[in-house]
Amino acid sequence: MRALTWHGKHDVRVDTVDDPGIVNPRDAIIKVTSTAICGSDLHLYDHYIPTMKAGDILGHEFMGEVVEVGPKSTLQKGQRVVVPFVIACGSCFYCGKQQFSACDNGLPVDNQDLGQTVYGQPMAGLFGYSHLTGGYSGGQAEYVRVPFSDFGPIVIPEGIDDDKVLFLSDILPTGWMAAENAGIEPGDTVAVWGCGPVGLFAVQSAFLMGAERVIAIDHLPHRLELAKRFGAETINFEESKTSEALQAMTGGLGPDACIDSVGLESHGLFVDNVLDQLKVSTFLGTDRPHALRQAIIACRKGGRVSVPGVYGGFLDKFPMGAVMEKGLTLKTGQTHVQKYLPALLTAILDGKIDTEFMISHRLPLEAAADGYKLFHDHPNEATKVVLKPGLARAA
Repeated sequence: MRALTWHGKHDVRVDTVDDPGIVNPRDAIIKVTSTAICGSDLHLYDHYIPTMKAGDILGHEFMGEVVEVGPKSTLQKGQRVVVPFVIACGSCFYCGKQQFSACDNGLPVDNQDLGQTVYGQPMAGLFGYSHLTGGYSGGQAEYVRVPFSDFGPIVIPEGIDDDKVLFLSDILPTGWMAAENAGIEPGDTVAVWGCGPVGLFAVQSAFLMGAERVIAIDHLPHRLELAKRFGAETINFEESKTSEALQAMTGGLGPDACIDSVGLESHGLFVDNVLDQLKVSTFLGTDRPHALRQAIIACRKGGRVSVPGVYGGFLDKFPMGAVMEKGLTLKTGQTHVQKYLPALLTAILDGKIDTEFMISHRLPLEAAADGYKLFHDHPNEATKVVLKPGLARAA
């Protein structure tokens, strides 16, 4: 089959690789019909995430048709399914608490040591996201093996276009959980750092959860315009000082809740961010947490900070004093995708959540390397790139 494989920093290629097969009784094989490039895929593209190996198949946002099932899979051939990016068994201690991204069985035992050392516990098993998260082949391919297929994937009704439901695999539930973790109450003012796909879904979700005002922060004009479509006020951090603007917009109080949808690769010519970039480039640091620092400082006393943005290592100059002295609640984590799928699918089908607005480019799988470069180099124009296996490449 054809699949997008990683070969180093900014080097991804569509190669011919072995077809996947059934390994465990609960497995299924999915013929991929749509797969997206995620912002967190760019962390792999930029080689910020360790344990990648040449030839690894990328991609964790995908859906498709069931073509083969193991004897204990509950799926049926021909069904269309969206597959959560988090691999969870559905029956361990954590799955029993609906903390699916903490599943004890999603990560193979031989991939647990590094997570145990770095984080104190093994992390979640994820599709196409390094050997730190299990070394699973991803979905930017013609076919993919799905473990625990009797629990994770959600069956999509006939007649529903892929573009409506593809983002159930990751970014929609991630944006929803970000808003949920922010503890939004009716009448709240919520600030969202980053108007990428997760941030834009967090904006939508915050309004649906009762926020009175949402303030979206970015420097890319098109993304800020998309946030305005859903009723958000906006701050362009290249034109205004974000902290001062938030104080002015909230009467000196600060937002009730702040959501950091940026993660470890913050942008902007700020003193702390420039220092972070220097440390990362000289291997004296791992992450650039400017947006998180700013969210903590901006949040009102007694407020909540939600962090759906991906962080991978150790943060320098973390304002723990502000967290403690202001009595902030900080909540984060990989998304418990399976927990949210039924309700979010219903919301899409009922027209309560818009998803298709996000897609800026649809490309064939064979053009995946071009899609990565486009998404990486032109974030204002490329809000979301969806790859379609089988789509003919333009001449």
